[in-house]
Amino acid sequence: MERALTGPVALTMPDGTLNPDAIGWAAQLVVDTSALGAGLGRNKRWEYWNVATPTHIIGLTVSSIDYACVHEVWVYDRKTGQTWGEAATVIPARGAVLSPVLEQGRSMARAKNLAIDIDETPTGTRLRAQIPGVSVDVIAALPEGHERLALVVPWSATRFQYTVKDVARPVTGTLRIGSVDHPLPAGESWAVLDHGRGRWPYDIAWNWGAGSGRSNGHVIGVQVGAKWTAGTGVSENAFFVDGRMHKIHGETEWEYDIENWRAPWRVRGGGLEATFEPFYNKVTRTDLLVLKGHTDQCFGHWSGTFTPDGEAAIEFTGILGWAEEVHNRW
Repeated sequence: MERALTGPVALTMPDGTLNPDAIGWAAQLVVDTSALGAGLGRNKRWEYWNVATPTHIIGLTVSSIDYACVHEVWVYDRKTGQTWGEAATVIPARGAVLSPVLEQGRSMARAKNLAIDIDETPTGTRLRAQIPGVSVDVIAALPEGHERLALVVPWSATRFQYTVKDVARPVTGTLRIGSVDHPLPAGESWAVLDHGRGRWPYDIAWNWGAGSGRSNGHVIGVQVGAKWTAGTGVSENAFFVDGRMHKIHGETEWEYDIENWRAPWRVRGGGLEATFEPFYNKVTRTDLLVLKGHTDQCFGHWSGTFTPDGEAAIEFTGILGWAEEVHNRW
């Protein structure tokens, strides 16, 4: 069983090293990351929001990896396959604000042909973005009692990551493409957040999968990961039913072939037996000398069963999301 965090705790010690008391997981935001700037090592901070609707998929990234800022706005039309996007790698890092603590301040990015604003509201998080020909203005609601996976991953006293994976956030608002407004259908549109604050090893790989939707009368959230947490004593695996988190302890097993990404992916472990069937691969390659990245983010649908300890199996199908393979040198 992975260690549960039961109360407020600082991520770092006064000298900037990892606070051992912060290692573990929680279902709410109990970790204070405001002192991350102290100490040695390159700090990496980001907000990645994905918004999925019956017609479109939207990705928004605001990030600072110490020596550079990397931002992106991306939109995919699920019917036509058309995409719109702008990405910016800004060296040296400038033009970005990242909140010191999640939901305690705004985050924003400004670069050529790109603007992103992330602001907290009384009902949730407002996401706004603009690139040529596209604008986004939506609210990712935060229902009362909604749980999310907050996790501190330790590699060493000087290399560690705090991540919040928040899935199945109901979202409403408008996506405008050209002169056409696309209102997000309430009850059918979902937002997922990946919030990150930490200091990473230079060379690392990971899998991440997430999904949100309704199935068999329940709101389902899928959150799975692999590789990057191996050997640390914690994992980023969880399953959500109607806003309640069931922590999956230990690593999940992944079976897939990135050269044949359209074939079903399979993820299992801790009561989860899941199949992921992709329909689109968002391929990103970066080679800027010290900064190199290789990402295949496949979008599709999750289905399968999850069996909580001592409870009946929960069946789910048609849960829209993604599974990805990433290898970064950063």
